[in-house]
Amino acid sequence: MKVAIIGSSGHYRYAIEGIREEKDVVIMGIAPGSEGEDISPAYRAACRIGHEPKVYEDYRRMLDEVKPDIAVINCFFGHHAKVTMQVLERGIHAFVEKPVATTFEDLEQLKEAYSRSGVHLAAMFGIRYSAHFITAWNLVRDGVVGEIRLMNAQKSYKLGQRSEFYKSRSTYGGTIPWVGSHAIDWIYWFSGQEFKSVFASHSTRYNRQHGELEVSALCHFTLSNEVFGSVSIDYLRPKQAPTHDDDRLRVVGTRGVLEVRNGKVYLINDDIEGIREVPLLPQQNIFADFLRQIRGEGQCLVTAHDSFYVTEACLKARQSADEGEVIYF
Repeated sequence: MKVAIIGSSGHYRYAIEGIREEKDVVIMGIAPGSEGEDISPAYRAACRIGHEPKVYEDYRRMLDEVKPDIAVINCFFGHHAKVTMQVLERGIHAFVEKPVATTFEDLEQLKEAYSRSGVHLAAMFGIRYSAHFITAWNLVRDGVVGEIRLMNAQKSYKLGQRSEFYKSRSTYGGTIPWVGSHAIDWIYWFSGQEFKSVFASHSTRYNRQHGELEVSALCHFTLSNEVFGSVSIDYLRPKQAPTHDDDRLRVVGTRGVLEVRNGKVYLINDDIEGIREVPLLPQQNIFADFLRQIRGEGQCLVTAHDSFYVTEACLKARQSADEGEVIYF
């Protein structure tokens, strides 16, 4: 199975780690997906696992020459949609960084291209596969908290010094769609409900000369069945913090409360006394799961519908923050 990598501005490492254990998957080529993009990190990562991809200047030429089975797309975020459409139009499976689009127009065009393609697509919602989140999801699915009533999700990152493309909305897309998309995905994935409305706020203040990049944001979602979800997003994690990110999720149900924090899962419900730390399931890999779907061995945990629907939720939340109004789905 032949793989081509387009760009190196996102989470190409999901694919690298998944391919590492695959004997019949070969990284054949790599090219930038955006003008001025440095693809050397992805190239070096491919070489470290024993592959020797050919380097191209034009990703379209690469797609036409290599004719890959799968394209890994992670260029500047504002260009995901147009690159992915080129991939889909060639009948190539698309493993694409989230958000899969940064405008409503691009999202609709991408959905149409996918509907015509006959191939598989998954966004890189790889945190679903981490040990703590897959454990928590399975517990909720088993009913340990009863019926979900509300959720609080958090994404906190260190800002550091970001690349130039982060400083412009046109190439970055916004902090709610980029950082917040994971947390918005958890709200949707855990609840199994549909989004009904969102009210959000975001701010560029104290972004340390990062142009249009927002460093703080809050979103309040109302979902079907009167389920509520909040998402807290920031780039304000102190540089001395022990980890780059601080991901958290609190799920409140009719029978208990489950919390994901510091890479662990805690549960309190009507059947146990006190708060119990739950043993974790093994970590999985999203790209390996995507490969299984392509081979006809199962359904990827991240579907194309999930990829498009969560992107829509992110864009509506960003619109709400821009306009200061409640946005309905």
